Amino acid sequence: MKQFSSDKEAADALHQAYHTLTSEISKVIIGQEDVVRLVLTAVFCQGHCLLVGVPGLAKTLLIQTIASSLDMSFNRVQFTPDLMPSDIVGAETLDKDRNFNFVTGPIFANIILADEINRTPPKTQAALLEAMQEHAVTVAGHRYTLPKPFFVLATQNPIEQEGTYPLPEAQLDRFMFNIMLGYPSYESELQIVKNTTGALQQSLNKILHADDILAFQQLVRRVPVVDNVVEYAVKLVHKTRPDQPHGSTLANQYLEWGAGPRASQHLIIGAKCNAILNGKYSPDIEDVQAVALPILRHRIVRNFKAEAEGITVEKIIQDLL
Repeated sequence: MKQFSSDKEAADALHQAYHTLTSEISKVIIGQEDVVRLVLTAVFCQGHCLLVGVPGLAKTLLIQTIASSLDMSFNRVQFTPDLMPSDIVGAETLDKDRNFNFVTGPIFANIILADEINRTPPKTQAALLEAMQEHAVTVAGHRYTLPKPFFVLATQNPIEQEGTYPLPEAQLDRFMFNIMLGYPSYESELQIVKNTTGALQQSLNKILHADDILAFQQLVRRVPVVDNVVEYAVKLVHKTRPDQPHGSTLANQYLEWGAGPRASQHLIIGAKCNAILNGKYSPDIEDVQAVALPILRHRIVRNFKAEAEGITVEKIIQDLL
């Protein structure tokens, strides 16, 4: 990791590294620029991501590609109804000398792809979500620290919900971003088909190492923010809370529950990172707005009136912005 003489120089280095990363990722992932930006923002903010989209939109490929361009350990866990917590975390086993040894599970890596997280029972989901919050796991009374940096990138399929276990709101709140993937444009899909149906295989270069990521995470925390931007973020979150002093008319009309304080924290840390990625040294209100939708989307709950009238969560957030 190169040593920087100032935070300004480090911010310029992060800005440059981001563009190099996106250029490398675009060798494999066509389009989806906003999704790539948000996932990398979460990486630099020590956050976790939930990616929601129908099958075939390259959710898994996107995460594998990002992991390939970062020089860090990567494990994929395919979530199924019979997956047990020990299958993720690890378990103690008896060796030939009849001593207990802890055998680590796939969660002991820098980047974890939790594929179709809503396909596994709540007990197994809870084991993963505890690790996300604590960056450690406890097995048989012993605490084991996970490697740093540590990110969970989970995927969900919004269709075929029969036999699934939707994440409750308290667990959804641990994800910094809820990113919705849409269908590619006609031009993007043409390019995807051309790139993926030939014999040529793209090889990716490693752009950043674990030490680089840790240093940039600390840099993002040190980015200064003026008071009016913090006030805007907190007011925006308060507007989502029905029957509260600062709640909006829209919230009173269409929302059952609003976002909690973690949303305000994520809005500011996300805005700091978004500012640096765009070559600025301090965030403004536009940076808060750039990360507001994926931060608030999974933290507010519509009431029956909103569902009956077809008012989407996205429409409510856009109106609040």
